[in-house]
Amino acid sequence: MAEELPSELLRYLADCDHSLNSRLPALKELAQQMGISIGKLREQLEVARAMGLVDVRPKTGIRLRSYSFAPCIEVSLQFALAINPAYFTDFNILRNHIEDAFWDEAVRLLTVEDKKHLQELIDKAWAKLQSGLIPHEEHRDLHLTIYSRLQNVFVRGILEAFWVGYKTVGLNVYEDYSYLEEAWKYHEQMVNAILNSDYDAGHKALVEHMGLLRSRPKISHLRPPEVPPSPKSLR
Repeated sequence: MAEELPSELLRYLADCDHSLNSRLPALKELAQQMGISIGKLREQLEVARAMGLVDVRPKTGIRLRSYSFAPCIEVSLQFALAINPAYFTDFNILRNHIEDAFWDEAVRLLTVEDKKHLQELIDKAWAKLQSGLIPHEEHRDLHLTIYSRLQNVFVRGILEAFWVGYKTVGLNVYEDYSYLEEAWKYHEQMVNAILNSDYDAGHKALVEHMGLLRSRPKISHLRPPEVPPSPKSLR
């Protein structure tokens, strides 16, 4: 099926051994193997980098990366948001449906260490909120941890890309304190349910949390400020 790919480099990479983080030949040798010019190879290499297929570094050369769906979506999503930030609303709906559909499968795969980490994130988030800070990293980490054991690379890719868009439209800095406090009450309910293996209760909290998202400002009105607001302004 590699012959269907649109460039010589993508076809070459598809035929590589993806079980190892293998190092590829130098540009000159690689171009010779594929029968193309170095200039053309450089153009194709930029596409492969944007897709997250390879790493290119001065000392280590070109290395094949494990496949991830997220980089491709992130580039396309950021382009869409540059055209119209309101596109994030549609992507958010997609993400919500995915989290809803895969909740039961995901939470049953979590390890004891995962559950401990979720509780730590809850504690850190409340500590930040009490200090007037936005627990954005904790928010992202909590949701991604819940779905981290899924083997579906496409589901994980969409969920990871969501947080890139979330930051792009400024939702990581445009939340008010009352909304954040309410949201983290739901997060705490979700985690408590996971810790108690009451997955139905956790799912109920997730769905109610998704309903709360509708109370946020319209995405089209959100743009990152030149200077982030003072944490005290969240109170």
